Amino acid sequence: MRIFHTDGSASPNPGPGGYAVIENGKPVALGSEDGDTTNIRMEGRALIAAMKLGIDFKCQIYTDSEFWINVLTKWAPGWEAKGWTKKGGIKNLDLVKEAYELYQNSLVELIWVRGHNGDENNELADEWANKAREGARL
Repeated sequence: MRIFHTDGSASPNPGPGGYAVIENGKPVALGSEDGDTTNIRMEGRALIAAMKLGIDFKCQIYTDSEFWINVLTKWAPGWEAKGWTKKGGIKNLDLVKEAYELYQNSLVELIWVRGHNGDENNELADEWANKAREGARL
């Protein structure tokens, strides 16, 4: 089983952003978006990158984004059933759709970890997300 840790960063929020996926204590995916972005978008990008890396494997993805876990496991099924609509709209719909499709077609287990609470791999993902925000690439 593959085990990933993900994190996203934007500073200021919104502002320049980056994301990271860590496996075995090393970054395996780093990235960003052009222009200003948000922490939420970067967290979503990190999850998407991890799911793509683990698409053919049973894997666990550890994330400190309770929001994205809720999107994929609780909210997206209802939004999809209603034609991807909800009162007030769905923010980051492009990422929601991409992430949900990957999640449905994967063997992923999403696991929430409290951010900035001493989890070594979560701290490493945060460190590399910040480096990605500053331009680091693999």
